[in-house]
Order: sequence, then structure tokens, then C-alpha cells
Amino acid sequence: MNSLMIKALAFSAVLMGATIFVVKYMNVDLSDPVNLITMLGAAAIAFLTFGVAAKYINQMKTDKAEGELTDDNWDGIGEYKNELPGGWAYSFLGTIIWAMWYWTVGYPVNAYSQIGEYNKEVKAYNAQFQEMHKNADADTLQAMGESIFLVQCAPCHGETADGLSGKAQDLTARMAKDQILDVIAKGSNQLGFPMGAMPAGMASGADAEAIADYIVGGMQGQAPAAYATCAACHGADGQGMNGMSPNITKYDEKIVTQVLANGKKGMIGKMPSFNNRLTPVQEKALATYLQSL
Repeated sequence: MNSLMIKALAFSAVLMGATIFVVKYMNVDLSDPVNLITMLGAAAIAFLTFGVAAKYINQMKTDKAEGELTDDNWDGIGEYKNELPGGWAYSFLGTIIWAMWYWTVGYPVNAYSQIGEYNKEVKAYNAQFQEMHKNADADTLQAMGESIFLVQCAPCHGETADGLSGKAQDLTARMAKDQILDVIAKGSNQLGFPMGAMPAGMASGADAEAIADYIVGGMQGQAPAAYATCAACHGADGQGMNGMSPNITKYDEKIVTQVLANGKKGMIGKMPSFNNRLTPVQEKALATYLQSL
């Protein structure tokens, strides 16, 4: 036995010794079949890994490549037509067979799991929470929405929802003028409203400027003639025609729900979808809080 193999086996022994020490220190019950199988597996992996590694490292020092070369080469580097090593091939096939057994018999996908139990408990709690707060008053919703905002939204939008100096959307106002002009120029097809996508180029030049100024100004006074194009979907009041299109005057419950479900790509980056993270009551609470800013 050469020195390299001796070192590998010695390292394996040290690793197993350390593992046994940790197991004893943590008072792991080796009479439990699962724990025992785990330990045996760890031992097998340690010895096989270092033994095989030592064997092939030693073989690399002495072996020379031989066999018939393929016709193709890359920059003068050729490839031999050698058969796939039998040990590797049988190990790969055995792993596939074992995986099929593991997922169907050894630990079937419909078996008990801690993650499954946790998800079941979360689902039950969310249903209970939804029922408890389905008729919550405005003050309760606002307080709840503030808590949700500080945990889920503030890391990007800031604690005061100002967007952290342009790093994210400023939620204290519905839209800034440059954002309105960007949407008019590029359109929008990401929020999933019933009226469908907004095409690009609905207005341009002075008409686009007039529309943006009118919306940013709170839609006060006489609407510019070009706004008639917008009113066809968003309504004369800009409130989205009862959820058919986005409300462009404020963050109502519908726009908040759609953004959370679909995410949103804007001028300053991509907000991921929060779909299924919040219950309907929580989404309503978040919208209530945003409207209070």
C-alpha cells in the first residue's frame, strides 16, 4: 500500500472519529434505525470518497493515455475512443435505480414530512386568520397594513415609503410625471387587468406631456383633449372603471392586489411577485395603509 492510500485512509479514520465524537457529544441515539443508517452511510461515503480519490490520483501519476483517437480535434487536442469505465457506468445506473426506489417506495413523495406538516398548519392558520378579520374595520386594517408594509415592503421602498431616493417606487404618490410618460411611450402588459395590455405610443409630444401633467396634478380642472384616449379604459375619473383597468389616481385594493400577484417591472427595476404570500385580508390591509400615506 503506497503512502497516498495510507494518508487517505488515515484521513477517513480521523473524519469518522470526529463524526462519532460529535454524535456522542450531542447524545444521538444510535439505537434509532434512522440514526444508525445515517452513521453507516457517513462511514461508507468517507471511506469510498477518499479511497477512490486516492486510487485515481495515484493512477494519474503512472498511467498513460492510449487507444484509438477520434478524427476530430480542438487546437491539436484529440479525444480517445475509449469505453466508458465500467465502475462509473454501473454506479450511475445504480444511482438512477436507487433514486426511483427512494421516491416511490423508500420515501414516497406523498409520505409524511415536516415541511408538509408546516405548510398544512400555515394554510389552516391563514384560513383562521382570514375568517377572524374578514370584517375588520378601517383602523384595524390600517394598523395591520402598516405591520405588513414594514416587514414585506420597507426593505425596498423604505420605512416612509419614499422609495429610498429612487431605489424603488415612491409609494407616497401614485405616479411621478416621468413614470407616466414612460408608460405612455412603452405601454404596459404585466398587471393582468381585464381590459388587457396597454399598447405603446397612445400619445406623444405635447399630448403626452399634457396627459402626464393632468394626472400628476390630481386630475383637477379641465382634462386635456388627449386624455380621452386614456379615459376609454381608465375612466373619466381615472379610477379604472371598477377594476377593469388600473386606478391611476391612487393605490386602491385592486391595483395593490394585481401588483402583488404579478410583480412589476418599472423604470428602476423588477419587483417580484408576492403571490400566495399574503391572504386577501392582508392585501386589503396593505392597500388601506398605502392610501393613508
